[in-house]
This record gives sequence, structure tokens and C-alpha cells, in this order.
Amino acid sequence: MPDLLDPRNDFVFKRIFGSEDNKDVLLAFLNRTFAESGEPPLTEIVLLNPYTDKDAPLDKQSIFDIWAKTIEDKLINIEMQLFNKYDIEKRTLYYWSKRYSGQLQEGQTYKELKKCVTINILNYSFISNERYHNVFHLREDHTGLELSDDIEIHFMELSKLDDQSVPVEGGLINWLLFLKGADKSNWEVLRMNEPTLKKAMDTLEFLSQDREARRLYEERQKYLHDEASMIEWATEKGMAQGMAQGEQKKAIEIAKNMLSMGIAVSVIVKASGLSEAEVDSLKPIQ
Repeated sequence: MPDLLDPRNDFVFKRIFGSEDNKDVLLAFLNRTFAESGEPPLTEIVLLNPYTDKDAPLDKQSIFDIWAKTIEDKLINIEMQLFNKYDIEKRTLYYWSKRYSGQLQEGQTYKELKKCVTINILNYSFISNERYHNVFHLREDHTGLELSDDIEIHFMELSKLDDQSVPVEGGLINWLLFLKGADKSNWEVLRMNEPTLKKAMDTLEFLSQDREARRLYEERQKYLHDEASMIEWATEKGMAQGMAQGEQKKAIEIAKNMLSMGIAVSVIVKASGLSEAEVDSLKPIQ
């Protein structure tokens, strides 16, 4: 049997968790996630951008995040990050705010806004503690009083998991160990703890044996590696060319330097934190 594909590849992740046929897999994963933040289990989930064969690995229009909503219209965004794209906290807040504000149609009032949850699954360490699952809300510093429940951000850091520790009971860690690429000899224990994991494992094995799926996976893997290398190089290069004071000015200088190097706007947006429109406005007039 061919080697298993890496489920941390966002293309593969979406095939496993973001297809209509596997909504029960997504629901089980989300319920384990929300159980750790003290929320009641979901009974149903609606996929807003289910995987289709039109999701091409190199097409900039393809979105490999998973967008879903509950029957109460709570919005959920799940993103798998194989490589560090830098400024993940600012990037997360930026896209969370777009999803939150984007709910309102003309003439609607603010009370129409529903809760938005962002779940970032990271293949690297970001938060300076030992917890592999951190959950953030908007609360008062001294009393812990919650201002609003509308914002909820999860960071799951696969790098903090101990590969040797096989759980003895059900829970989120079983799912995260599967995603990290737990040895197949441990799969039986993981799926005994979490029965729905069997379907996720079966899907991964099917994809790993499918020639077309493997070809698309390898294209996406190469793209992700190239993008990560470009962002790292461009960020270091841009910063090395002299940054002025102030975050905004620094970001603009980075973007200008990268534009002069002929780097793609999509890469500059990720490296600088500026929006695509802001980067476009910096282009020299032809």
C-alpha cells in the first residue's frame, strides 16, 4: 500500500472534514472541540463551502478552509496551517472581523449578528504555554466578566503533542494525534476512543490509494512548501532593507520592497499584513 498522505495538507484536510459525505466526521470533531470550551454539543452542521472537484490545488480561487454554520446560524471557520505564515494572531482577527461584519445586509440591525468561531490548527508552536488547545474570548481583565460571546478563537498546536502518549479515553487529543500523523499501529486505540475517527481514517486511506488524489496532493504540497519558503525569504529580505518606525510604516516598506522584487501580491499580503487593496495602491504607476 502507498504511503499515507499527510492529513495536515489543507487539500487533504478539506477532503476528510469538508465534504458533504463526511459531515458526521466534522460534527464529531467540532463537538470534541467545543466540549473543551464548555459548550453544548451540536446536533447538525451546514457546510457553506463543501469540497468539490473544482477545488484545484493551485487555483487562487479555491478555499481550503472549512466554512460551516450551526442551526442557530453560528458561523465556524476551520483553517489548517502547515507552515508559519507569521502574524497569525492579526491575520486571524482580520478574517474573523470580515466574517462577522459580513453577516449584515443593508437595513439590518447589529442584533442580527451571530457568533463567529475561528479554529486554527497549527503545525507549529505559537502560544507560549504548554497547552495544545487554547481558547480565547473577550473578557474583562480583573473579573473575567464576558463582554460578548460573539468572538471565540481556538488555536490547536500539533507541535505540542507528545507522539508517544496514546490516550486512554475519548477526546479532542485523539483527533489531533490522527492529524499529526500518529503511527498506524496506534490507530486502533484512537478509533476505539473516538469511533467516528474510523471514517476519517478510511477516507485518508482511500485518498492515499487514489492516483488522481495523490497527484493533486503533491501539487498542493509543493505549492505550500514554495509559498512558505517565499514568505520567509521575502519577509527577511524586506525587513533587512531598513524599516522605519511604526507598524503600518514598517508593513508598507516591506510591501514596497517586495513589489520591487516582483513578488506576487498574494504573498506580500501574507508577509506584510496589509490588505490586497493596500498592496495594489503601492504599485508604481505605469
